[in-house]
Amino acid sequence: MNKVFLIGNLTADPQVSAFDSGHTACRFTIAVSRFTRSEDNRTDFINIVTWDGLAQNCAKYLLKGSKVAVVGSIQTGSYEKDGIKRQTVDIRAEQVEFLTRPNNGATANTGSAVKENVNTLQEVEDDLDDGMPF
Repeated sequence: MNKVFLIGNLTADPQVSAFDSGHTACRFTIAVSRFTRSEDNRTDFINIVTWDGLAQNCAKYLLKGSKVAVVGSIQTGSYEKDGIKRQTVDIRAEQVEFLTRPNNGATANTGSAVKENVNTLQEVEDDLDDGMPF
């Protein structure tokens, strides 16, 4: 099974790409805290890719610093640049929950209604615990 659940904050504004095929992609990176038993906590920077309708909503409502919950799968790839083969790891998002509301005046579309389906961190963690055998 390839399933990922992440909660983090955008490190920059999302980048949108439109393709001749009619598809839209939105890419952004989130900072995810990794808590350890020691005081040496770390932050991971995870690349997220969304497509089509979800991509358009992410581009419209998300900004640098927005907190999101992402459900998706790991997607690996590779490319060659300057004769060096490089590996990529992205999360292909199936769902993105906006955990913070847009700031007033932050985008031209802040007057639009945003779906009021925002879960708290505890609600997301409770959902993750359901059905887990450990």
